[in-house]
Amino acid sequence: MNNEYPVKKNQIYPLEVVDLAFGGQGVAKIEDYVVFVRRALPGDNVNVKIVKRKKSYAEGRIESFNKRSEQRIDPPCRFFESCGGCTWQNLSYENQLLYKTKIVSDSVSRISGLKDTVIKPILASEQAFFYRNKMEFSFAEKKWLTLEELEDKSISKDFALGLHVPGTFDKIIHLDKCLLQSDEASAILNFVSGYAQENNLKPYGLRSHQGLMRFLVIRQSHYNKEIMVNIVTSAKHEKLQVLADELKARFKNISSIVNNINSRKAQIAVGEEEILQAGKTWIEDKIGPFVFNISANSFFQTNTAQAETLYNTVIKYAELKPNETVWDLYSGTGTISLYLAQQAAKVTGFEITQSSVENAFENAKKYKIDNVDFIAGDVIDNMDAMADKVDLVVTDPPRAGMHEKVVESILRAEPKKIVYVSCNPTTMARDLKLLEKKYVIDVVQPVDMFPQTYHIECVTRLSLR
Repeated sequence: MNNEYPVKKNQIYPLEVVDLAFGGQGVAKIEDYVVFVRRALPGDNVNVKIVKRKKSYAEGRIESFNKRSEQRIDPPCRFFESCGGCTWQNLSYENQLLYKTKIVSDSVSRISGLKDTVIKPILASEQAFFYRNKMEFSFAEKKWLTLEELEDKSISKDFALGLHVPGTFDKIIHLDKCLLQSDEASAILNFVSGYAQENNLKPYGLRSHQGLMRFLVIRQSHYNKEIMVNIVTSAKHEKLQVLADELKARFKNISSIVNNINSRKAQIAVGEEEILQAGKTWIEDKIGPFVFNISANSFFQTNTAQAETLYNTVIKYAELKPNETVWDLYSGTGTISLYLAQQAAKVTGFEITQSSVENAFENAKKYKIDNVDFIAGDVIDNMDAMADKVDLVVTDPPRAGMHEKVVESILRAEPKKIVYVSCNPTTMARDLKLLEKKYVIDVVQPVDMFPQTYHIECVTRLSLR
């Protein structure tokens, strides 16, 4: 065995899977060397082919089973093994929750060294399936076939509309149903797929840069069930209006159909131009007492019901008094700011995206909330320019966590309390370690926003020492 690498690439090793990692993969070990195994579960004894190796870890895929974990269940979706939309459909929801709590606990203990921090059991989602209010499907010139489909010679490979194969940007599994969205949304997916094929609306090629159809984005309100269909194309096309008319006639809950045109090579579902093809340019959804207008390119929490649980947890840990001031970092369209403003004297939101700040002001005006303000620009620059003392900082950074200079600005401001909302327990743990210079980490509350996936949201409360 190589001294530098305990495993060889393309070799097969019998391994016992002992844990799950953030990222969704099973964890096996050869002495202290970690092998991450896709779709493996604790209790599996598997023969694993090594597909990638590094000095500190390797990645492998299951070639065969010697013993299956007792935790395994049959995934309800027939596309599960090939599709990147879900990670843990082969694990019961109860066990998903247990492992997510454990992953948060392990991350905080291992990365921050805060071994005595209270990690509460994760708050379960109201629904384990059909919970997403937005799904983004990709068109492709070639269909990536599942093992079952490979055996059926009648299946055409020339068109796909679906989700990515895990770890790829150009391989698309063609779907006729997704269990993360409503049955009605899946019916729309099927109708658009059939219409595009029958009318020779060609998928856009990532390498050829030819073709029309790029993405199909379906949003559905949890509040009133209305649906927005966003068809993203590389150019205008007269048949899209016919498609829009047929969609509106067939599906009663569709209240908005837009065509975003992205003529650039960048494979994103945001256009330089948006054409309204039916209905209005937004749909409404509700979190707590607030009803929000959501346009095609707006950010909005994708699990509406669980977003309310998340925000209520933030309010609970904020323990605001009527005379206290709040900074809401990375405030987006102001959803958390509006919640906080109900109990605080003044809330200031910091957000780098100008359009989000404009939406935030509109939302505040709509509900006649006059004790909020929003500042557009880099959080780092604007925090240090604030002269007033702040009582509470709420921070909801992107997956990469907070920039070290943002952490330093918080430490200089010395708010009495911090509520940290995170979508990545590893970067959260890193930031907690930095904040520990002046703060006690009181409690971490995981919240399950994304059942069937490895993603975890957390709300952490910190108090000034």
